[in-house]
Amino acid sequence: MPKRSLQRATGPQVVAAGLAVIAVTYGLARYGYGLYLPEFRTAFGLSAGTAGAVAAGGYAGYCAAALLAGRLVGGGHARATLWLAGGSAALGCLLVAVAWSAPVLAGGALVAGSGAGAATPALVAAVAATVPPAAETRAQGVVNSGTGAGVVAGGLLVLTLPGSWRWSWVGFAVVGVLVTWWADRTARWGSAAPASRGSTGARPLRRLGRPLVAAVLAGAGCAGVWTFGRDLMADQGGLPDRVTGLLWCVLGAAGLLGGGSGVLVARAGLRAAWTCSVAVAGAGTALLAAGPDSTVLAAVALACFGAAFVALSGVLLAWGADRDPAAAPAAAGVLFIGLTVGQALGAVLLGAVAGGGSAAAAFYAAAGLLVLSAGAAEPGTGSRRRRPPSTPSGASGRCPEAAERMV
Repeated sequence: MPKRSLQRATGPQVVAAGLAVIAVTYGLARYGYGLYLPEFRTAFGLSAGTAGAVAAGGYAGYCAAALLAGRLVGGGHARATLWLAGGSAALGCLLVAVAWSAPVLAGGALVAGSGAGAATPALVAAVAATVPPAAETRAQGVVNSGTGAGVVAGGLLVLTLPGSWRWSWVGFAVVGVLVTWWADRTARWGSAAPASRGSTGARPLRRLGRPLVAAVLAGAGCAGVWTFGRDLMADQGGLPDRVTGLLWCVLGAAGLLGGGSGVLVARAGLRAAWTCSVAVAGAGTALLAAGPDSTVLAAVALACFGAAFVALSGVLLAWGADRDPAAAPAAAGVLFIGLTVGQALGAVLLGAVAGGGSAAAAFYAAAGLLVLSAGAAEPGTGSRRRRPPSTPSGASGRCPEAAERMV
């Protein structure tokens, strides 16, 4: 795609558009599988183990797309990466909508989930090129909270259109294309220089050992609620579809609060922010296991988990930027891949535990993994994000490393 720079582009515009892209690619195309799992299990006869394997496929697609997106962003093609994200999400949603068998459903979930993998690096680069440096950390956190908005939208669809999951996924595809176009029009796509030969994925990996371990463990723990949360409330808890749909809205709405992760990091430091986020997510997961048949307990549990999940992913963004300030998009990509690898492993493992024994036991195990991830927090008090020297380059006026490859 040809590059261009829109002089009318502003920070608030790109933040709103970026939030919408995250809402579709993450909240709907990626996590919509867990929302509609009860319907999918009924339509395709999925066991708990198979359901976990299908979810893992979507997470694997995310990782593959993130690797490709890193190379595209590193070569100065952030705009093309954005369209890769929106196009993949839309195509995958259409495949899910027309699925006539479990393998087709699995393929659709894989393609739909891959859109989120390309969305994060594209939007990190877009925000960095458009938003003033002083507001960038906060803007990245707000864009990241779009997951919650998408989850709310999905829950409302379950409430208003029960049983119409095929048409809902068609709608996801259409909205995905529209919000991608909006983000494309509002971002300032500068002439980012390709990454230098010396800028390889080895550099971020060397510096990201501790946060990468934390991301994998947290991802494995978070797979419990995202993949099996609504199914647990419907199957084990016996709650009706309208109630579980409303509770999913609570999960998403609470996720919007996680957009303040940038403020939390700035005031409390990385160590406290990470420990608090994963502890609250673990508590919410355990509480859901204890009371899946109670609307009140489930609402509190999902509110805790929703806010904490978005916060911990936002903390990972700040953590990566703190470890490698000159390659924030690259660091974000590595850590989000780690988070997703953890979710894939967790979906398979927890699905096996739920299928072979107790679903509640699987959720308690997930909570334990989240608490365990707190041990990987920074040994000190944590530092606030450092920013590399500002060296004007191209239309964006940023360092060329801002678009460095992710891997």
